[in-house]
Amino acid sequence: MLLSLAGFGISIIIFGISTNFWLSFAMLLLSGALDGVSVVIRWTILQLYTPDNMRGRVAAVNTMFISSSNELGAAESGFTARLMGTVTAVVFGGFMTLGVVGITWWKAPKLRKLELQE
Repeated sequence: MLLSLAGFGISIIIFGISTNFWLSFAMLLLSGALDGVSVVIRWTILQLYTPDNMRGRVAAVNTMFISSSNELGAAESGFTARLMGTVTAVVFGGFMTLGVVGITWWKAPKLRKLELQE
């Protein structure tokens, strides 16, 4: 999961600095695919590690956080683009993604070593 998120961050950085249409298109395609992989892995973790009697409630809370994070992220992106400029904001977002992945990699070794086999 962390590798797919790191790949997402790198593809966003390349998209942000690219001036070639086809490279930009490929990076957006790749970022969408990597984001999809991370979503599937996160939902798999949620299903495998949540106790049966709590699964519905945990899934509901997770959905609320995901839904609200998209809206907050859109507002943050617009605010950042207004302050920094569009290209800088996109590249900044990619580096922030890499920073969050790095901190998670360092601070959550259990997640880093997670095996999804029952």
